[in-house]
Amino acid sequence: MTPERTSTRTTIDGRELTVSNLDKVLFPKTGFTKGQLIDYYLRVAPEMLPHLKGRPLTMKRFPDGVEGKSFFEKHIPSHAPEWVHTLSVPAGDGHEPIPYAVVDDVATLAWAANLGNIEFHVPLWRAGRQRTLPARPDLMVFDLDPGEGTSIVECCVVAGYIAEALEQQGLASFAKTSGSKGLQLYTTSWDRQREQAYDIARQLEAEHRDLVVSNMRKTLRKGRVLIDWSQNHPAKTTVSVYSVRAMPEPLVSTPVSESEVKACADTGDPGQLRFDTAEVLRRIESHGDLFAPLASS
Repeated sequence: MTPERTSTRTTIDGRELTVSNLDKVLFPKTGFTKGQLIDYYLRVAPEMLPHLKGRPLTMKRFPDGVEGKSFFEKHIPSHAPEWVHTLSVPAGDGHEPIPYAVVDDVATLAWAANLGNIEFHVPLWRAGRQRTLPARPDLMVFDLDPGEGTSIVECCVVAGYIAEALEQQGLASFAKTSGSKGLQLYTTSWDRQREQAYDIARQLEAEHRDLVVSNMRKTLRKGRVLIDWSQNHPAKTTVSVYSVRAMPEPLVSTPVSESEVKACADTGDPGQLRFDTAEVLRRIESHGDLFAPLASS
C-alpha cells in the first residue's frame, strides 16, 4: 500500500510555502525524517546562509531517502514559489542559459529541503554585482580524497602540509569535513588560482610521494590522499559548509579548527571529525561559525 501523502501550508520568514510528508524517513538507519532535515536547516540557517547567498544552487535530491534513487538538479523547478530568487547562468557551447535557484533566505532553504534536497552544492563564486557570469571565484578549495587504505586521518596530515604552504604565501586556511570520507581546505583566491592550486599539489606530491597524489587516476590512489586541485574552476561545485550528506546517518560537512585537524592527525582517530546534525548545532552554540571569515570574501 502506498503511504498517504500529507502536506501542510506554513509561513517561514514571511513567505508562504507547502511542506509535505514530514514523517517520511530519509535515513533508515537512524529513522531521521524529512521534518527533522527541514528543522536542522532552519536552525543552522543563520550560519549557513551567508555561505550560500549569491551562489547558484545545484541540488542533490533524494525523494525516497538516502537508500533510494537520487539526482542532481541545476534548473530551478517550474513549480518553485515566485519569491525564490533565480540566477541565469550561461551554459556555453550554444546552450540556453541555466536558471538556478539562489538560497538567499531561510524560506528558500526550507523550500529546497522540502524537495528532498539533502545536499546543497554551490560554486566557488557568487554573483554579487558581477556583470559576467560565471564570475571570478572568490574562494579556493583543496579537496582531499582518501584512497584505499587511508581515511580522514591521512587527509588531516596532508591538510597540515597545505596550510603551511598557504601560510608561506600569507594566506589563512579553513578546514571542513566533507561529511563523507574526506576533508576540504579553503582559502581566499588569488589571480592564478587554479594554477597555484596545481603547483601546491604537485609540490607536495614531490615531497611526500608515499602519501600524496595529484593525478586523478584511481590506480594511483591506493594508500594515498588525492589533492583534487581541479575543483578550482567556475563550472565546478563543492558541497556547501553545513550541508547534510547522503550517508547512512545524517552527517554534516562541518567546519573544524586547526587544532582539531592536528589532533586527528596525531591520534589517528577518524571518529574525532565525524559530526551529525545535532552535534553541529551544539558546536555552533559553543564555537560559532568557524567559516565566518570566508562568508565575506
